[in-house]
Amino acid sequence: MHFRLMVAVLAALVWLRGPTGAETLVERGDYLVNGILTCGNCHTPRGPGGVFDNAKRLSGGPQVFDEPAFTVRGSNITPHKETGIGSWSAAELKRALQDGVRPNGVPLAPIMPSAYYKVFTPRDMDAVVAYLRSIPPVANAVPAPVYKTTVTGVSPPGADKPMGEADLVEPVRRGFYLATIGHCMECHTPMSGGRHDFSRLGAGGQIFPGPWGTSTARNITSHPDKGLGSWSDEDIKKAITQGIARDGSRLKPPMGYGLYARLKPDDLSAIVAYLRTVPAKE
Repeated sequence: MHFRLMVAVLAALVWLRGPTGAETLVERGDYLVNGILTCGNCHTPRGPGGVFDNAKRLSGGPQVFDEPAFTVRGSNITPHKETGIGSWSAAELKRALQDGVRPNGVPLAPIMPSAYYKVFTPRDMDAVVAYLRSIPPVANAVPAPVYKTTVTGVSPPGADKPMGEADLVEPVRRGFYLATIGHCMECHTPMSGGRHDFSRLGAGGQIFPGPWGTSTARNITSHPDKGLGSWSDEDIKKAITQGIARDGSRLKPPMGYGLYARLKPDDLSAIVAYLRTVPAKE
């Protein structure tokens, strides 16, 4: 085996297994679903003060997304057979996640970032499916989606096909991967004509009303003034995991700061390394 290839493979194995031994698919899925993917943001009911109702975790979201093209609520993604995904096969669940199509052929609204999930490594996709099928089923019927026009999602540049495990060894590539499955650019890229303007990737500007009032997605490009170019690595990490800006002000939801706090240090550093490479945009 070529020496560099051997080093890459060994590094990938260390990253996948960690210092204490092999990581199971369910453990990996738990880390992804309840961390970078922030699935609970849309799929877990909330109690007083917007706190997650973990007794009903992933059984259906608290908010209705009422858009010109659709009206939907976050689905029940527990393995309950009648109200959740318990009757879906693994292949059907993967198709929903990556192609945005339910087993009955009905599309998922693009609020579900299926177009970003095309980049999933096969192992991580298996891990997400394994985890979702392992959690307790919760009975919670969610209203069916209403579609007012044809809806499609568009993958960000470089994210239209699966990556391999060896791709995740290099920090910037791993950061791109994590930021993509975390669909960071879904919120932080401006819209134009009802679609993301990826020529201004990461430039921010989208507005998100909610119980928190109104928040505006920030510029997360490398721009020194408008973006993160003058922020230190620790500034960026604090913003991601604690919701505290460089100037000490508190950032607003819907960004899932508490879920991002679960990120492993190396993964968080990789995301920062990737964000440093995003071309500066005003």
